[in-house]
Amino acid sequence: MYRSNTCGALRASDTNSNVTLSGWVHKVRDKGFVAWVDLRDRYGITQLVFDQDRSSPELLDKARELGRETVIQVKGEVIERASKNPNIPTGDIEVLVTELQVLNESKLPPFTIEDETDGGEDIRMKYRYLDIRRNPVRENLIFRHKVTMEVRKYLSDQGFIDVETPYLIKSTPEGARDFLVPSRMNEGQFYALPQSPQTFKQLLMVGGMDKYFQIVKCFRDEDLRADRQPEFTQIDCEMAFVEQEDILNTFEGLTKHLLKEIKGVEVSDFPRITYDEAMKRFGNDKPDIRFGMEFGELNAVAQHKDFNVFNAAELVVGIAVPGGASYTRKEIDQLIDWVKRPQVGAKGMVYVKCNDDGTYKSSVDKFYDQEDLAKWAEVTQAKTGDLICVLSGDTNQTRAQLSALRMELAERLGLRKPDEFAPLWVIDFPLLELDEETGTYHAMHHPFTSPKPGQLELLDSNPGDVKANAYDLVLNGNEIGGGSIRIHDKEIQATMFKHLGFTPEEAKAQFGFLMDAFQYGAPPHGGIAFGLDRLVAILGGQETIRDFIAFPKNNSGRDVMIDAPAHIDDEQLKELHLRLDL
Repeated sequence: MYRSNTCGALRASDTNSNVTLSGWVHKVRDKGFVAWVDLRDRYGITQLVFDQDRSSPELLDKARELGRETVIQVKGEVIERASKNPNIPTGDIEVLVTELQVLNESKLPPFTIEDETDGGEDIRMKYRYLDIRRNPVRENLIFRHKVTMEVRKYLSDQGFIDVETPYLIKSTPEGARDFLVPSRMNEGQFYALPQSPQTFKQLLMVGGMDKYFQIVKCFRDEDLRADRQPEFTQIDCEMAFVEQEDILNTFEGLTKHLLKEIKGVEVSDFPRITYDEAMKRFGNDKPDIRFGMEFGELNAVAQHKDFNVFNAAELVVGIAVPGGASYTRKEIDQLIDWVKRPQVGAKGMVYVKCNDDGTYKSSVDKFYDQEDLAKWAEVTQAKTGDLICVLSGDTNQTRAQLSALRMELAERLGLRKPDEFAPLWVIDFPLLELDEETGTYHAMHHPFTSPKPGQLELLDSNPGDVKANAYDLVLNGNEIGGGSIRIHDKEIQATMFKHLGFTPEEAKAQFGFLMDAFQYGAPPHGGIAFGLDRLVAILGGQETIRDFIAFPKNNSGRDVMIDAPAHIDDEQLKELHLRLDL
């Protein structure tokens, strides 16, 4: 037996008992006549004591020689601690050690295993197994476990069945690049790793499973950022004989359950807004509604003056920044420089200060009088002491630019509070998006999304106006889940493929298995997939998913710990019938 107790378990009630502990040496403090060792495991820290009056000289010397992160086993007596530490649960006691065994010595770690470490991100990712010993990372992984267990509990209680689907599948066009796996036994042919289990969960509905879920790895070969990884985890769900309202109610219930059980937060029914409304009010389809600064469209009150920048614009739109009238000219110039960065792309910004005396001071005073600017304030709901920030140009680009500015200002003003949760549903997305370069349409979600009832006929006349029977669940400005009611009729699915540019032959080659299945009594069905990594991060008060993944990749898609991806030798290439053309 390596231990009778963990390092976080002992309390004052255990005084005078004999125990065996095992763990990592966290810290050694040597005062000459006495040495203390903090012993750490996943559960906490226990202080060990060695002194010259009660310990043998050999034992005391052995304790002094212990290095950080060395794995040891000790036996001893639990005694009351003379100088108690109220900051840790075991702070009332210590263990007077009678036996010490070194189980495995450690090299000096490349960074300190402390909550506040001296290790940068690169070095910590290279030695991730050491980083996991730190409380913040370990607690994040434990937190993820709690979330996934609550998900499984809720869905199981709702009658969902956990079903595994394959990882080696066929490459199909679903928006991102596939990761491909060459087949040794089928020369010149490849598997793909699934971007999602989409077609399989639909086939499970054809198979009569009725309610399916899976916490599943998905893979997309795309450019990375802080909240994106090449392999990620979904809570994948599908239901048969349902309409949109059934799915929204079920998974609103799941989200409420998680907020209550994990965070102790109770929320009322989630607001629902259309995609068009979200774009008009917030400039994006995943709005953060924890704060205001909603868009005010100013075309009617800002155009038809002598300011040609606005007159030539498709959209003139502004937001009111709370308390922003106090900004200095230097601070406003910094905002203008921020929106002109290539990442945002605005050509400039017009501003209006709403002064305390009820007057307005603007960067375009020569073109607009006080009455004009008062109308701007009314449209943007600006109050005395606020700053109105105005952008103009192409509608879609300008909305995206002002949305980025809105989020940046909210961050600076401390309005994006991680302990506040504001979920909402965004519904009625466009079914199709126009690729302006090619002039062709592609599915905004995926090709199996059903159009809203009664809109199928519009596909021939006005495909860009067709709304999808689709929905996204948004939490604190992040899309945490998305789904749709699926097409379950072979003829409608064929029509959709046609409008996406597939020939009948191409559709059959790519999705013939699904089309065939629809001929055998496919039920009406729909579902949703949550991004588990992102959901856990937001519930944990963060928006970066990396620290909630045990072994993440860096921004280049590399695992620097195991040095992957890596070259393979010529013999392996030969077995796979591959030749590299470098």
